[in-house]
Amino acid sequence: MNRHILSPLCALLALSTLTADDRGELIFSDDFERSESQEVKDEPGKGWGTNSKSRAKGNKQVDLRDGAMYIYIHAEADHAVSVTQPAPFTDGAVGLRFKLEDPKDQLGLNFADLEFKEVHAGHLFAARVEAKRVVCQDLKTGNMRLDIREARQAKTPLTDEQKAALVGKEKIFPRPTSLNEWHDLIVSVTGDEVTVTIDGEEVGRFSSPGIAHPTKRLLRLSVPRNAVVDDVKIWRKK
Repeated sequence: MNRHILSPLCALLALSTLTADDRGELIFSDDFERSESQEVKDEPGKGWGTNSKSRAKGNKQVDLRDGAMYIYIHAEADHAVSVTQPAPFTDGAVGLRFKLEDPKDQLGLNFADLEFKEVHAGHLFAARVEAKRVVCQDLKTGNMRLDIREARQAKTPLTDEQKAALVGKEKIFPRPTSLNEWHDLIVSVTGDEVTVTIDGEEVGRFSSPGIAHPTKRLLRLSVPRNAVVDDVKIWRKK
C-alpha cells in the first residue's frame, strides 16, 4: 500500500500517543515535502546540516525525494554520514519514521553538545536501530571520553580506571525490524535514562550518567550505510 495513504493514520496514532505521554513542547518538525534546487550537492534545507563536504569530498549523500530524506554513504566517504539538526533540551524526545532497506543498514540517533570539550566531537549518547537489534550507548563517560578515545587512537593500553569507566556503557536489546517497511521510532530522554520505542512498543530503557548531560544541543542522524527518514519531530520537556 502507498505509504502516503498510511501517513495520516500513522501521524494520528503517533500524535495521540505523544499527547498521552506529554512529551513536552514541539520545537521542530519536518515532513520533507519539498524539492531541492539541484542534484549535485546535499541540500536538505530547514536547518539540516551534513558532513558530506568534510568527510565525503563534497559528494551528495542526502537526497530529498518522494517526501522523505534518503541518506546513503558515498564510496569516497571516510566516515558515516552525519545529518544534523539543532535540538536544545535537557529532557525531551525525538520521533521519526524510518526505513531500512538492507540487513546491514542502520540508523543512529546521536545526541551531542559541541560546546562540551571533554569528549570527542561533543558525543554524549546514542540510540542505534539495526535490522536485528537496538543498541544504546553512553558516549560521554565511555568510548568518546577524550582521554579514552585518544588512548585508543594511539593504540596505547588503557589504565585500570579507563577500563572500569567503559563497563556498563552500552546496552543491547534484541529486536528484529523488518526491511523495506516504514516504522515509527521515538527516543525519549528523562534524566539519566533513554527509552526507545518502535511502532508503539517499548524496546528498552538504558540508564547511564552521560545521558543526564544538562544540555543536548545537537541531534545527529548517523548512517554508516543507508537509511530513509521522514516526519521528524523534536520535543522539549525541559
